[in-house]
Amino acid sequence: MSLTLPVDRARWCDIDLIVSLVTATVSATPLGAWLVPDERQRPVVLAGVARIWTEHALLFGDAFLLRNRTAATVWIHRYRPIPAPPRYAGRLAEACGEHTPRFLRLDRALAAHRPGEAHNHLAFLAVPPGPGGTERAEAVLAMSQRWMDNLGLPTYAETCAGTHGDLYRRHGYADRGEFPLPDGATARSLWRLPSPRATPRNAPLLAQRCTRRRRPGRDDGVTGWTSGRPAPDGPAA
Repeated sequence: MSLTLPVDRARWCDIDLIVSLVTATVSATPLGAWLVPDERQRPVVLAGVARIWTEHALLFGDAFLLRNRTAATVWIHRYRPIPAPPRYAGRLAEACGEHTPRFLRLDRALAAHRPGEAHNHLAFLAVPPGPGGTERAEAVLAMSQRWMDNLGLPTYAETCAGTHGDLYRRHGYADRGEFPLPDGATARSLWRLPSPRATPRNAPLLAQRCTRRRRPGRDDGVTGWTSGRPAPDGPAA
């Protein structure tokens, strides 16, 4: 697969597909198994939570799909503090049921190590297990990263230790350190400065525009929920 494979900027009608990609990606990880131990319940619960954050990313951020619809990235524009989703506690409880405390523990762990500086946050790198996983991950990250570079701000990501470290390093991410996840695993904070070849746009104006981008008839608000990272060519060990 060519790394020049184009990406499409996602729209509201793409939410179902993005949720499916995120669900398939996270379900295959040890973190997904910790969040929802029951294999039968896991896809339904993860999809419910992924939908909350994907919807809000399209209101306060961006999402991109490979044109062949096999991988996606979901980004939150964190130019300034942003509110939690409306009715988040209720929606999370409805989606997760008895598993809600585990998702709240993950939320707190991620939020505690998130940078305070203005940045664009890679909330999901969604590449489900399957043939060509490494190439799909390379393509969707490379192309969506170019878009983020044009916004003129650093980008931030979290990943489980030992997962796709080489991929992020190839794309200019530097280690900011490790922190523990509630499942006992270790995550790494990653930070990337925008490419000097990019042509920065006016980030404050974009931030203002993003806060006004709403789906008619909906209450809005955003942060971001982040979980596992994709398996390169098959299920995670």
